[in-house]
Amino acid sequence: MSTELLMLLNSTILFFVIIIAQALIAIGQNGLSAQAGSRDNLNEPTVLRKRLQRLTANLQENLVMFGLVVLIAHAAGVSNDQTAFGASLFFYARVAHAVVYAFGWPWIRPLCWFVSFVGLAMIVSQLFIMA
Repeated sequence: MSTELLMLLNSTILFFVIIIAQALIAIGQNGLSAQAGSRDNLNEPTVLRKRLQRLTANLQENLVMFGLVVLIAHAAGVSNDQTAFGASLFFYARVAHAVVYAFGWPWIRPLCWFVSFVGLAMIVSQLFIMA
């Protein structure tokens, strides 16, 4: 498996872990029965759960772009040191972003997002160069 596809898999696993963490916090806060029901009258989410909800939405948006770019590069046979580094940069920056977001550390979060975006741009640039 290429580095790019491995980082896509790792990013998908990260997304899954964040969703599970969010669900476990919700179950802890509201109980399994309430979470398994219609969820019409749940308690207000905790601060951490709200952060994880925003993190989930943010990662979902970025994972769609990353997944498409990686799959397009794979289908086009574009894989080199820069695409591998860009994919790795995206994944590790997203791990850092998740930790920073969950703990609510200011100013570092946008930096982590930007680094992940640079990784994505590195892959895209190779698609245009190889085209």
